[in-house]
Amino acid sequence: MAARSDTSDLTESQRWLARSEAVIPGASQTMSKGPTQWVQGVAPSFVVRARGARVQDADGRWYLDLPAALGPIILGYGHPGVDAAIRAQLEDGITFTLPHPLEVEVAERIQRLVPCAERVRFGKSGSDATSAAVRIARAATGRDHVVVAGYHGWHDWYVGATSRRRGVPDVVKELTTTVAPWDLEAMRAALVAHAGEVACVVVEPIGTREPGEGELQAIVDLAHEHGALAIFDEVISGFRVGLGGAQERYGAVPDLAAFGKALGNGMPISALAGRAEVMEVLEDVFFSGTHGGEALSLAAARATLDVLQEEPVHEHLWRLGRRLADGVREQVARHALEEWVSVGGAAPWTLVLVREPHPGGEGLAAKSLLQQEMLRRGVLYNGSNFISYAWTDEDVDEVVEAYGGAFERLASALPDDVPAQLEGAPVGSVFRAVS
Repeated sequence: MAARSDTSDLTESQRWLARSEAVIPGASQTMSKGPTQWVQGVAPSFVVRARGARVQDADGRWYLDLPAALGPIILGYGHPGVDAAIRAQLEDGITFTLPHPLEVEVAERIQRLVPCAERVRFGKSGSDATSAAVRIARAATGRDHVVVAGYHGWHDWYVGATSRRRGVPDVVKELTTTVAPWDLEAMRAALVAHAGEVACVVVEPIGTREPGEGELQAIVDLAHEHGALAIFDEVISGFRVGLGGAQERYGAVPDLAAFGKALGNGMPISALAGRAEVMEVLEDVFFSGTHGGEALSLAAARATLDVLQEEPVHEHLWRLGRRLADGVREQVARHALEEWVSVGGAAPWTLVLVREPHPGGEGLAAKSLLQQEMLRRGVLYNGSNFISYAWTDEDVDEVVEAYGGAFERLASALPDDVPAQLEGAPVGSVFRAVS
């Protein structure tokens, strides 16, 4: 069993958290990074640096980082080639009055790699790209309704269909229908219920599992059958599961696709790609921002894409990811937790999810206990395991051992003693059932 580490001294984290709460609503710019998603009193609240696969908290402790900044870190923190590209571009400038050649160079690289990418535009976040895709689809089809399966960002068109919809006008909420991922019949029913009204179907190609043979193509075909466009939200899967994203790996080409996260290895950049005849509506549809062509992020993207093409990055991600998933499943079986813990997704990004014994209770106690025990073993855990090129076989062994120790503690507490084993308040749900 992995040795338990001391996380009792959180003096600096707590000091920064107090300062943050006095000036920043939610104490963070990103909900998943904020205090409601980490067991307070055990988890650090701030990190100050990162190298390779690890981050250092404000109190000086290093952790192996499974969330990898929520997915962007594909080559590892502080990759020398990417960092050198950023520093070199910094000498020439960051944002300019006219476009920079990097915009063309990165767009050309994406065009060569991604099957649907006949044309490319840039944004700063995944939400930028998915929202632009929906606006284009509405303009191209003359329709307003959207059918979604997955998580697609914070903008009104999507979040209005979730429990986080406060502040979204009712008229906007009514334009989005949510269906469960991979539920083709529910998707068909939504398209029939809104016959002639649906502009697009938006899906994440990979979630808790990989798509089965022909499943993604079936979604594309279904959308087209009802006169709608197919949009793949590849903000997570793009460039992570393969050079051309999930659409290349699983052989289904959408009309539009949104990319982000791994594109810049941590720098803020996203991309919208699609068929030329659909993207042409951008001549009239407004998708514009001062920092869409910001050059430091574009330099990082160019360097990242070059490394992905020149080195065996994806071979590494899939090999270590499979080793990790297999190791975690072995630990689940060893501790007889099959009823409680599931391991899913694709190898470069797996999900380790815990079923709550009392789902109507206060917070996510079982997930919190697993997080707490992983933290005690020097690993940051939030449910996602993102492999990067900086990972080693030894890192995989360390994480599997940490899961084993954490599962042992979880198994001894399930089903009714979990809250008593927590050393802080349980983490909460980001989204709840919509009433």
